[in-house]
Amino acid sequence: MGGRIRVGIGGWTFEPWRGLFYPEGWPKARELEYASSQLTAIEINGTFYSTQKPATWADWAKRTPDDFVFAIKASRFCVNRRVLSEAGESIDKFLNQGLAELGPKLGPILWQFAATKQFDPDDLAGFLALLPKSVGGVPLRHAIEPRHESFRNPALLELARTAGVAIVFADDEDKYPQFADLTADFVYARLQNQREEEMTGYPPQDLDRWAKTARAWADGTAPGGYSYIVPPAQEREQPRDVFVFMINGAKVRAPAAATGLIARLR
Repeated sequence: MGGRIRVGIGGWTFEPWRGLFYPEGWPKARELEYASSQLTAIEINGTFYSTQKPATWADWAKRTPDDFVFAIKASRFCVNRRVLSEAGESIDKFLNQGLAELGPKLGPILWQFAATKQFDPDDLAGFLALLPKSVGGVPLRHAIEPRHESFRNPALLELARTAGVAIVFADDEDKYPQFADLTADFVYARLQNQREEEMTGYPPQDLDRWAKTARAWADGTAPGGYSYIVPPAQEREQPRDVFVFMINGAKVRAPAAATGLIARLR
């Protein structure tokens, strides 16, 4: 059997979604309940800028379905720094703000590096060593998002695989490099090329392709047609859980893109 595929968007509060994704008159206070009934994951982006109280995390867990998962974007104080390996105190503060209150609904932690951050293998090794395997007894999965071409280096793969950390797959090659290499027991994809003139963000044939790609990842194979640091082996590896987020791009179309992909996967 393949891994579990989860599909979502970034956040759940966005005024243009009202009446388009959310039904007319749907209470703002209950947007999370509706979004989590239509999607299988949400990437929380606000944590990049501020922390939340433990009671807030517990409330989010309470208001979502049992099999729902939140991915959490790490604080800017952890990743927007010249020396990543000196982020230990910030990492501890971020992880211990109450994330464990999500329990089994705590999905991957996204560590998105600044676009100006260049690859320094020693610094990255030090940073990865700071990422714990659990918080408050809840297992953690980590995904790093390098956004500078200097990371296109086989040494990055060795470091990520040793640490069991995923490298984010980004569909936004016009702005940031794409690294399709598989380095962990899960895949974290951020699809950012939705277009507002497409009602489903991506054209139907593109959503078909993303569904095929997600199934390949879940089955343990590396699909062709993407940008790898090292060409992948052809043999099938272990199944992987997959997290796909329709994020940025034409944000108003993100929910339609996500639900369109979910429909194809079903």
